[in-house]
Amino acid sequence: MRRFIYITLALLQLCVSVSAREVYSLNNDWRFFFRSESTSDAARRVSLPHTWNLDALTGTRVYRRTTADYLRDLYIPSEWKNKRLFIRFYGVQNVADVFLNGEHLGEHRGGFTAFTFEITDKVRYDYDNRLHVMVSNNEQNDIFPLSTEMNSYGGICRDVELIVTDRTIIAPDWYGTDAITVNQLSVTRNKVEANVMLALTTTESVQNCNVKLTVTGSDGYAAVLKSVKGKTDGKCFNIPFTIENPELWSPESPNLYRVEVVAATDTVSIFTGFRSIEVTPEKHFMLNGKTIPVKGVTLAHDRLPEANAWSADDYRSDIDMIRDLGANALRSPAAPHAPLLYDLCDRNGILVWIDFPLTEAPYPADVSYISSPRLKENGREQIREIIAQNCNHPSVVMWGIFSNLRPREGDMLDYLREINGMTKKTDPSRPTVACSNHDGEINFISDLIVWQQNCGWENGRIEEIEIWQNNLSRNWSNLRQAVAYGPDSGSWAAYDNSSRGKNASAPFEIRLMRFHQGYADRLAGNDIFWGVWLNGIFDYGSSRSLSGIQDCGLISIDRKRFKDIYYLYRAMWNTSSPTLHIKGKQYRTRTRNQQTVGILSSEPDPVLTINGDTVALHRAGEALYISDTVQMKGRSEIEVRAGEISDRMSLTIGNELKHR
Repeated sequence: MRRFIYITLALLQLCVSVSAREVYSLNNDWRFFFRSESTSDAARRVSLPHTWNLDALTGTRVYRRTTADYLRDLYIPSEWKNKRLFIRFYGVQNVADVFLNGEHLGEHRGGFTAFTFEITDKVRYDYDNRLHVMVSNNEQNDIFPLSTEMNSYGGICRDVELIVTDRTIIAPDWYGTDAITVNQLSVTRNKVEANVMLALTTTESVQNCNVKLTVTGSDGYAAVLKSVKGKTDGKCFNIPFTIENPELWSPESPNLYRVEVVAATDTVSIFTGFRSIEVTPEKHFMLNGKTIPVKGVTLAHDRLPEANAWSADDYRSDIDMIRDLGANALRSPAAPHAPLLYDLCDRNGILVWIDFPLTEAPYPADVSYISSPRLKENGREQIREIIAQNCNHPSVVMWGIFSNLRPREGDMLDYLREINGMTKKTDPSRPTVACSNHDGEINFISDLIVWQQNCGWENGRIEEIEIWQNNLSRNWSNLRQAVAYGPDSGSWAAYDNSSRGKNASAPFEIRLMRFHQGYADRLAGNDIFWGVWLNGIFDYGSSRSLSGIQDCGLISIDRKRFKDIYYLYRAMWNTSSPTLHIKGKQYRTRTRNQQTVGILSSEPDPVLTINGDTVALHRAGEALYISDTVQMKGRSEIEVRAGEISDRMSLTIGNELKHR
């Protein structure tokens, strides 16, 4: 252990003279144990990101909600005595109490946002400082969200870093950020008018310092060069600037600018982009004056086997699959993901909706809101952090105020109006949005509304979506509205088939496909919605589901199995790469001799052959082709072709062989 510390110290000493601000990862060499173990003698060695609930994804409905401890030694060289030191955590789920050498640095309540503590006056130099983080994922009634279908796995689930600076600096502890915010005031194709808001702090006697702002385009040309005097009192101030003939950010051209601020000897740089956002009932969602039909998916906060402790490669892989689907937008439900995800969205031109943690799972006994001062303030604080930590991302185009709340608890509507107003005042450049499955006044608080609809799943018939659309068109065409759909409780629905119509007894994935096909057919060519949102691209862990997995996604939780509904939307949405897929390939053994074959294709006129014989196909829906009924027996080889692409499967008619 001590050899590792000295090697680290040598590396740190080499870096001290390189720059006035240095950032070092603290992800390695942690010791972990549960509070119930009472001692660290049996502590396990872990690296971050980390959670203690990987077994929650193995199909169990019970996972550990408890308190655990993380310990790490932190050697601070004496060469840093004239420096300032900060520790930043990018996500601890859900409550973190941080100690250094036994002294409490502070508490953070909320599992999806970053926070920073200064340790300058609390460290011992040339000494092994003991960093201790006490983490709890227990249910609490004063932290949002109060209820959700997603598991709360616990742990230090995102990166931790040590920041070393000089005495006069750009504040690294402003709502968990480096205190640099780019505010877009006016954006046109000819000109961008904006300002950089920042805060400076010092432990010296200086009241002002020189600040230099540089904004550089992708071509390396400095579009802005400004120098000003800034007060070092920790209060935010603005530096206005203008960019002529800007390179605007859009999904087709995700142009980014590098914004660098130098204050005294401290340097911080970020990337951002400039674009205008407007949503109208007539022209729908517009970016830089161009209407963009939004095709969005919801990305939950876990995966197999990492649970909530994602790596950079995990985020890259998910973005690749979202792009391959053809979606141009993603939603972060109930809370933001790690900053890396939005960096990837910035570079790949993916639109982002980030939810605030005011959400409710669809169970009658759930409580989503309590009229308590402590809970209300937690909501305000989390929202301030979410906006501060994500507002520089041009991909983030809307803030989600709430999701599927039942407006029945006390002064909830007044609180939602307060939150919406606070968001608009903090960031007037983006619209607010809400997802709703209830009627009433709650739907008129946010700028945009997204209707959560699941006709034909839990109740009603899929055909009723047409009645609903016609009613919206007649009576509510003035709203800026979109639609979201997708069953919220796959395993529950798979087992509880009561009151679900003629398709209730069908295998679950067949029912799921029929549901999505019904919506896809009826929403095609709609002229009242600015966007369509699918509730989940991936399955996710949920202890509230019978199997422990919420299995209504397009792709399995381990990202290995692509369901038929994935190919339905890929055929509809991916315009750069063709799709051809035989439905129901997971059912390779069937009992009935009479079979029809379904094909999902982005290409017109696919050709189907069964055992070498051509079988007629007719178009039966969006991207869907169905064959005539075919008599089969034994083993049949099925192949479909369209241009240069093909798909095939073997189908056996008969009973599966079973072991005695």
